[in-house]
Amino acid sequence: MAISTAAPRRRIRESAGDRLFMFAIYAILSLVLIAVLYPLIYIISSSISSPSAVTSGKVWLWPVDVSFRGFQTIFKTPQIMTGYGNSLFYMSAGTVISVTLTIMLAYPLSRKTFFGRSGILMLVTFTMLFSGGLIPTYLVVKEVGLIDSRWALLIPNAIWVWQVIIARSFFQSTIPDELVEASEIDGCSDWRFLWSVVLPLSKPIIAVLVLMYAVGQWNAYFDALIYLKSDKLYPLQLVLRSIIIQNNSAGVMDPSIQVQRAEMAELLKYSLIVVATLPVLIIYPFVQRYFVQGMLVGSVKG
Repeated sequence: MAISTAAPRRRIRESAGDRLFMFAIYAILSLVLIAVLYPLIYIISSSISSPSAVTSGKVWLWPVDVSFRGFQTIFKTPQIMTGYGNSLFYMSAGTVISVTLTIMLAYPLSRKTFFGRSGILMLVTFTMLFSGGLIPTYLVVKEVGLIDSRWALLIPNAIWVWQVIIARSFFQSTIPDELVEASEIDGCSDWRFLWSVVLPLSKPIIAVLVLMYAVGQWNAYFDALIYLKSDKLYPLQLVLRSIIIQNNSAGVMDPSIQVQRAEMAELLKYSLIVVATLPVLIIYPFVQRYFVQGMLVGSVKG
């Protein structure tokens, strides 16, 4: 019979100060969790409650007089599905274009052998601090013929400077110069190195860029409000804005109808929030594991 000679594992005894500190940490994190979760629960509960319960303030945490009138009203509107399709197109196409252009700009700027990278980086950073303004930008978009076209929402804001800086820092800290020199010795071209080496090693920052650009494209509405004239091209955000305005519009003298419209408008606000944020909530879990890693590495400026 074998006798175990392993020493018993001793647990380090925490002092009273350590226990008090951990208790304070957990208490603070619990308060933060409540502060984050409560608005989400309240919005979802309000979206499936009756209009009168929402306007009278009866909804505090859980749904009251469960009703799906808000969602029924939304999806009975023909423009909703068109707006959803347009927003999905703008989000997917815009994200692909933006991520591609950001990587093509950020990677050369991360290489010390790239001639003129300091001047180009200075010009790129300058655009983050100073811009031409709304009217000059509109005139440029008009002169190139992008008004009332889908490209007006994809091209003018395709590259965000902050994302370029984050991606550049990631490439500097992740892709060493020795790896580039070894590929050059093996006869690897720059395009082949970018496609076969850089991109596979850059999944965390690509996930961060995808999430940032996708959320930005999905929530964008101001450019569509300025550049688009045809309602068939409207993204979901503009369609939802039109629905709220129509339900808030005056002109009805009957007090009972005015009360019903006010209740429905209040209910629609919460239902529209749920409808508009659902795609983002679906996307985030798939890129969340890369998000923290990419942000931490990309935040190291070089």
